Amino acid sequence: MSVELIRAGGLTGAVPYAYASVVPAGARLVHTAGACPIDEHDRLAPGDLAGQARQVMDNLEVALRAAGAGLTDVVRTTVYVASTDQADLVTAWNVVRARFGDHDAPSTLLGVTVLGYRGQLVEVDAVAVTATPPEPA
Repeated sequence: MSVELIRAGGLTGAVPYAYASVVPAGARLVHTAGACPIDEHDRLAPGDLAGQARQVMDNLEVALRAAGAGLTDVVRTTVYVASTDQADLVTAWNVVRARFGDHDAPSTLLGVTVLGYRGQLVEVDAVAVTATPPEPA
């Protein structure tokens, strides 16, 4: 299913994402939990923002794939960074944004005081669309 990304006239074109997205009629919505930087062995990724953001995106792709979707099916994301330093937000954002390539779905980037796991610096949740349910595993 193709997500339509909207670039709104009258708003700045300097942002690295679309301002809105449209879901096709009959699409199946996929809502992910916040992807955390924890690997398959229950270990928190290294304590740097970029490393945690890479693990978060790996985990987000696994969750989307299990639901029959991929990054190009994402309608919107929210990126949470446990920091009050804007440079930290940009560091995490650059990793997340790069993983999406040309698919620049709308996103919100937030600095927060704390995330759910001790030492966790980054989390990303997403909404995606698919045409049909995935095949049983």
